[in-house]
Amino acid sequence: MISRYTRPEMGRIWESENRYAKWLEVEVAACEAMAEEGLIPQKAFENIRKKSAFSVDRILEIEEETKHDIIAFLTNVAEHVGPDSRYIHLGLTSSDILDTSFALLLKEAMEFIIQDVREFIEVIKKRAFEHKFTVMIGRSHGIHAEPITFGLKLAVWYSEMKRNLRRLEAAYDVISYGKLSGAVGTFANVSPKVESLVCKKLGLNPAEISTQILQRDRHAEYFASLAIVAGTLEKIAVEIRHLQRTEVLEAEEPFAKGQKGSSAMPHKKNPIGCENITGLARLVRSNCMAAFENMALWHERDISHSSVERIIGPDSTILMDFMLHRLTGIVSGLVVHPHKMAENLKKTKGLIFSQQFLMKLAEKGVERQKAYVMVQKNAMKVWESGQEFKVLIMEDQEIGKYLSKKEIEDVFDVDYHLQHVDDIFARVFN
Repeated sequence: MISRYTRPEMGRIWESENRYAKWLEVEVAACEAMAEEGLIPQKAFENIRKKSAFSVDRILEIEEETKHDIIAFLTNVAEHVGPDSRYIHLGLTSSDILDTSFALLLKEAMEFIIQDVREFIEVIKKRAFEHKFTVMIGRSHGIHAEPITFGLKLAVWYSEMKRNLRRLEAAYDVISYGKLSGAVGTFANVSPKVESLVCKKLGLNPAEISTQILQRDRHAEYFASLAIVAGTLEKIAVEIRHLQRTEVLEAEEPFAKGQKGSSAMPHKKNPIGCENITGLARLVRSNCMAAFENMALWHERDISHSSVERIIGPDSTILMDFMLHRLTGIVSGLVVHPHKMAENLKKTKGLIFSQQFLMKLAEKGVERQKAYVMVQKNAMKVWESGQEFKVLIMEDQEIGKYLSKKEIEDVFDVDYHLQHVDDIFARVFN
């Protein structure tokens, strides 16, 4: 199911072939930098660059014996390179390779996610302008409040996703760091200049200071940004799920030809895509918590973070790619029912205009609390009797002392609530 909505390239980032390729890229860059600094023979580097290769199957075979993935990798590369392989990994520690290559993988994944977000933002924008003045009821606590437009609801999503885009771009920057500072970060065997050269070649920045590892606050920020985006996607998904409820039915997920909603009930059209996103958001948030737990390691490094990152790196980025693609499709094809929105707008018999009466009475000099009681008295009658709010207000002699029939009639104008829609859109889509 995941593969249907996830770009193949995202999955390939985390396959063994690409992971080992990134290790080799770091190792070769280190040899090149050392050759430039005169630390290893240039001829040896040329041979390393030409012959270096690996076999996934062979690495796994060697690892069965060594129980160490980097050593297994280096052993296999040495089988391809020959005697000059003695210069590979010279003065480095495993985490120099693992952390620097992990940064490359996370960068690569984030580039796809940022592209996904930009595409999603454009879809939201298109639908927002399509429904800029599609009037519907706004709800607070799940209860009818006052009129809004469906376009405004979409504009809120757009604005939030723009903030998410900035968060992801910041996370991209904060993870774009490598390190080759050795076993405890002292550069005892490899100089800071070599580290800087290697990072530049790889499109990374050198960490200003590191231990045996890059500090995991960087990774925590990265996965936190994904968790926040997942929260926004869940928020949108939950909204669509509520709007699709039979009693509401103001919008619904697209339902494909031949699609089935239930094995038992042929009439069912369920918001399964949005429910799916709601569930997956929980996983992305859980992975974020695991990234926070990885920040506190023993002294200059322990290995407790490693097993966690082998899971949350692929899982969170692949899930985010999937969720963004799926929700982009849902919002793009979202079936909107303006007639149902108009129908629901009238369900409370005009109560959605109660605040205007409160304001009108205050303008006429009625003390606010007294005005509130006057309006609420009639509002409660609507709830109890089902009568029209306008009729009750018109019949209220006390209110009639302050408001004319025309002034009462003028309050029941939905356009009053739309007077600043253009202003809001100008702010959001500037």
